[in-house]
Amino acid sequence: MSTEARRVEVYPGKEVVVDFDTDLTFECVEECTWCCQHGVLLYEKDLLELAARESLAESTTQFRGQDFVRREEKDRAEHVAEDGGACFFLREDGLCALHDEHDWKPARCSVFPLHVTVEEATDGEDPELHVSIREEAEEHCEGLNVSERRVVDHLDAFLPELLWELDDPETYREL
Repeated sequence: MSTEARRVEVYPGKEVVVDFDTDLTFECVEECTWCCQHGVLLYEKDLLELAARESLAESTTQFRGQDFVRREEKDRAEHVAEDGGACFFLREDGLCALHDEHDWKPARCSVFPLHVTVEEATDGEDPELHVSIREEAEEHCEGLNVSERRVVDHLDAFLPELLWELDDPETYREL
């Protein structure tokens, strides 16, 4: 197992520092939906994309000046958090309406189970994006280490290019 931090080019000229075991694998598994039980942070580009597909008035809320897909109480026992809530777009069958019906999902959903932070470079260069595994994911996410799909080999699927455009792409912000 290789746990030493290393730089990985995700897109041409866009690197991240990987702070997780490079042998880690991830694949969404049916019936899990743990990541869908939290409010989803929407970056400005996500908000515009969502507005082209769904009603923002129905599906979003603001919290501390940031836009989120709202959580709502679901009238069921499956695919919900302990408080009975889940993402507005999580259907009863455990699928995401945005992903299933529009073949799109917000950047924050793509990033899961990763955690993105920004750290100032020590040599005065541009800040660096660091990618680790969300601590809670290690405890709750059923998709870790269940497949052959190594996360480090597929970082472009997890990390949308827009993360490099943001002043603060920190992904650990919840509703």
